[in-house]
Amino acid sequence: MDQVEESTPAGPSAEGPEEPFEAVSEAPVAEDAPAPLAEEAPPVPEPDEESVAERAAEPEPVPEPEPVPEPEPEPEPEPEPVPEESPVEEPPAASTEPEPARASAAERVDGGPLEIPRIIAIANQKGGVGKTTTAVNLGAALAESGLRVLVVDLDPQGNASTGLGINPRDVTASIYDVIMNDTPAMDAVEPTSLKNLFVIPATLDLAGAEIELVPAFSRELKLKRALDAVRPEYDVVLIDCPPSLGLLTVNGLAAADDVIVPIQCEYYALEGLGQLLRNVALVRSSLNPDLDVRGIILTMYDSRTRLAEQVETEVREHFGTKVYRTVVPRTVRLAEAPSFGQPIIVFDSTSRGASAYRDLAKEVSGGATRRPG
Repeated sequence: MDQVEESTPAGPSAEGPEEPFEAVSEAPVAEDAPAPLAEEAPPVPEPDEESVAERAAEPEPVPEPEPVPEPEPEPEPEPEPVPEESPVEEPPAASTEPEPARASAAERVDGGPLEIPRIIAIANQKGGVGKTTTAVNLGAALAESGLRVLVVDLDPQGNASTGLGINPRDVTASIYDVIMNDTPAMDAVEPTSLKNLFVIPATLDLAGAEIELVPAFSRELKLKRALDAVRPEYDVVLIDCPPSLGLLTVNGLAAADDVIVPIQCEYYALEGLGQLLRNVALVRSSLNPDLDVRGIILTMYDSRTRLAEQVETEVREHFGTKVYRTVVPRTVRLAEAPSFGQPIIVFDSTSRGASAYRDLAKEVSGGATRRPG
């Protein structure tokens, strides 16, 4: 085949008249020659071995991390307006004047004047520690100083009554009638041989009062109501409590403003003191919120024994200023005075026992004087 035939159009175009078509002549192509490439790429030079080694030794470049967009800063809150500082007021100086509140027992022991009228219970559930001796002789010493004193014998044994010269068989009314029969307390008061000293005596009938009080209404406050009627008549009322923790002692504690606790300077006397103080706290919490231990008296002190010194040291270390400075000694004259129906200041006014109770009366009263009228 030497020439390429001309291609003739099949027919007229639908779009319009057909334009004249010119024939294109092509160069003759050899039958066995390969088809020419449209466009040959330039030859790639072979890489040199040294350049390849250098490129291999070079570290590959590490792509830089994309920058992290910084968070948008939060708008700062507007500062609050600072209030103007007000001038700081200085605290008022502590007043040196005593408060009208009731002083503690420790302060009163050291010398505050006794608030009168005053009802004081002399209590210790242990017997033989000098309760009755203290009630009789302290009352006599206070009466000697000019105070009007009433001793209430709340012990069924009636030793305070006989110690003041009262024969229980000769009285018309006793503390039993005051508590159980609602007899006015003034009707049971008996005078003694000492001026300004009076007593409400006890009889053997009082021994049954513990049982008779059990079903009574408001049994713990019977003595309190009775003594409230005679309180204005006396400066000091001393209640000689029995050696127990029964209803009679509870009546005495409920009626009193303060408690004075005699302690014998022996070991056994210390054992019951803790129980007595717990009972005082119980009466204070339920019956008499004003009840307070006014002081502790050391009695029957024998300076010849080391035991007495040890007991005194322990009591003073534990109770501090609540222990009265005056110590009542063990003397024969104190033991003899009740058999004559007289307090020690009448029986033997110059004895050591009389001097001790006079000093004790000064500590207890704190220099208080009799009320006018």
